[in-house]
Amino acid sequence: MSDDTDTGMVYLVGSGPGDPSLLTVKAKELLDTADVVLHDKLPGPAIIESIPESKREDVGKRAGGERTPQEYTNDRLVELAKAGRTVVRLKGGDPFVFGRGGEEMEHLATAGVPFEVVPGITSAIGGPGVAGIPVTHREHASSVSFVTGHEDPTKDESAIDWEALAATGGTIVVLMGVGKLPAYTAELQDAGMDPETPIALIEQATRPSMQVAVGTLDTAVDIRDEVGIEPPAITVIGEVATTRERVCQWIDQTQHHHFEQIETQDQS
Repeated sequence: MSDDTDTGMVYLVGSGPGDPSLLTVKAKELLDTADVVLHDKLPGPAIIESIPESKREDVGKRAGGERTPQEYTNDRLVELAKAGRTVVRLKGGDPFVFGRGGEEMEHLATAGVPFEVVPGITSAIGGPGVAGIPVTHREHASSVSFVTGHEDPTKDESAIDWEALAATGGTIVVLMGVGKLPAYTAELQDAGMDPETPIALIEQATRPSMQVAVGTLDTAVDIRDEVGIEPPAITVIGEVATTRERVCQWIDQTQHHHFEQIETQDQS
C-alpha cells in the first residue's frame, strides 16, 4: 500500500476473456492488494464479485443505458493515485485491445502518475480458441485482422476499410459487433467476399453461459437471431470457423467438465 503523502500507483490490468481461472497470477495478486478497483462490466460477474464491494467502483455501463464518460475515469485514476492509493483499472481481455488502455496510459503519463501495464488474454484470440476455432491455421488463414464493432461515435466516418479486409483472405475477428452484424456482413459481401464464407458467433466466451453459433456470411444474421446471440460476443469470419465442426464434441465436453468444477468450487 502507498503512503498517503506519496503519489500512488495505477495498474492497467487485463482480466482475460471472463473465466476467473484465466486471470494472470499478477492480476489476481493486484486485485487482492489494491486499495481501489475501477472496473466496467466486461470482466464478468464472477471476477467482479470476487473483489470486496468496499473497494470496487463501477465505471462502465449504468442502468438505463448510461455510460461513465471516459474523461471521468481518466480523472478518477489521477485523483485516487494523487491521494496515495494503489489503483487497479480492471479491463476485460487485454487493456490495449479496444480497451482504451492507451488513452488512460497517456493521461496518467501527462499527469505525472506512475503506472504499470498488466497484459491479459484478449478475448479476440482466447474466445475463439475455447470454442474450437483457431484464428490462424496453416490450411485456412495466414493472417488475422481485429476490428471493433464500436468505433468512436464522434468520428466523421468509419476508419474500417471493409473492402480491404474482404481482400485479405485471412481471418476477421470483430469484437463488440453483434448489433452491427447486418451492416458489416452486407459491406463485406458488397466488397466481393463470398456469401458462403464461414462465420462463427461466440457469446460469453469462456464462461458457463457460453453459446456458439456457426453459419455463413449470408446466414449470419438469421443464425444470430435464431440462437439468440447477445453481447458480449465475438464474430469470427473466415475458413477457420469450419474447424469447430471437427472438434466441437471434444471442446464442449472439456468446457462442460471445467464449468462443473468451477460450480463445485463456488459451492464448497
